[in-house]
Amino acid sequence: MRILSGFGLITGATYPFRALVTFIRNPRLWQYIAIPILVNLVVAIALYSGLLLFGFHIVEDVTVDVSRWLDSTIANLPAWLGFLDYATVGLSFLLRLLLILVLLVATGFLLTQFGVLLGAPWYGQLSEQLEKLCTGKVEIIEVSIFRDIGRAILFELKKLVLIAVVGIPLFLLNFIVGIGTLGSTIGSLTLTVTIVCLDFLDSPLERRRLPFRQKLSIVFRSLPASASFGVVCLGLISIPLLNLFTIPLCVASGTLFFCDRILPK
Repeated sequence: MRILSGFGLITGATYPFRALVTFIRNPRLWQYIAIPILVNLVVAIALYSGLLLFGFHIVEDVTVDVSRWLDSTIANLPAWLGFLDYATVGLSFLLRLLLILVLLVATGFLLTQFGVLLGAPWYGQLSEQLEKLCTGKVEIIEVSIFRDIGRAILFELKKLVLIAVVGIPLFLLNFIVGIGTLGSTIGSLTLTVTIVCLDFLDSPLERRRLPFRQKLSIVFRSLPASASFGVVCLGLISIPLLNLFTIPLCVASGTLFFCDRILPK
């Protein structure tokens, strides 16, 4: 059975869809995501009206500059290589498509960071209800409100440190022609998926007041299921408008993932 599921690779990708089924079967859970959806809507309006429009201008400028460079390069080639004009059009289209995908992923990622942080109180209640539904009980280590706020701030700061410590070397890797760009792309995707996993698994982990390093360790110990889970969630939160609903769905799926694959261990 483990071989058929790719040792969890396939199973991990199914959790957002399992969460949707859980919501359908338990309508009372919808009350815990009504306010987070409104919060996501406000944040999305701010991000998409600013960052996305600005990003589209940058994508267009970069595409035009690259197209001009390709046209000038081809103009200096022998006439029999004129067919490369068509290749230029294709490359420009692929570049524009790739940059737009990167922009949508980046915007969805930022929306998740703000949405999960601002909607944390409601997501916490949702996660508690789901854990109780799955296991029959909820484990909570109570702390003072000030310590709770402090832990939330530290969690966000440690994520930023992780992004900086890993992200800066990955950016510099781009300057190595060929393999450097490939390595940077793979590394950046891995880092993004890791942060996404931390965000969506955090509710049940934080109730147990686990330190940041242990949370990170749990993500890596849950591979490859956590990888496919993170990739699917990243894809779902990158779709404009739909991500208003998929972010709460991914938060719920993180709790289901925890109850099935982390808690028993």
